[in-house]
Amino acid sequence: MTTVIDSQGNIIMAKYLISFPSAAMVVPDGEWDAVVHDAHAVIEEAKVAGVYVFGGGIDESVAPVLVSADGSFAEGGYPWAPQLNGGFTILEVPSRDEAVAWAARIAKACRCAQELRVFQYDPAS
Repeated sequence: MTTVIDSQGNIIMAKYLISFPSAAMVVPDGEWDAVVHDAHAVIEEAKVAGVYVFGGGIDESVAPVLVSADGSFAEGGYPWAPQLNGGFTILEVPSRDEAVAWAARIAKACRCAQELRVFQYDPAS
């Protein structure tokens, strides 16, 4: 169950990550303008609905920085982990069904499948 109820019986909406890797964006030439328009339209709808938290695409021209617990850092991410790229949207909605519906709208606009994940509830965050 991803909907959390507080002690007063109020629904605490869950945050969902909707994302795709760069390789999933296979858009035919001539359709990019339509994809950008359609994706921005869905994001605007999410903002108007009050469910949009944050979103964007990873800037793949900038290398990640791996920062250690002691504060030292080096360019590059974890050498053993897959590269993180692509785009993501974080929405806060009352149910998984609603999150799936928004993911479907984003998938249609972006012309590629979206992965949906829920963030664990943490009352301190």
